[in-house]
Amino acid sequence: MEIPAPIITGTIIYAFLGAILLLGVTGALMTGAMSKDNASIGYVVITVAVFAMWMFWLCAWLHQWHPLISPIYEE
Repeated sequence: MEIPAPIITGTIIYAFLGAILLLGVTGALMTGAMSKDNASIGYVVITVAVFAMWMFWLCAWLHQWHPLISPIYEE
């Protein structure tokens, strides 16, 4: 069974978003705008937040793809 293309596309988008945010924290750490402790917290918060957003999006997409309850039409 093949993984649907929208799942791959969405996963790549969320991975790109996470990478951009992590690079922003790294840049702030390198320029001295953020301490090492704050950068460590930023890495964890960004990683967990992006994973949670991706998981929420994936669940919403899968529930729309294969709904558990089908509508019953009455005449």
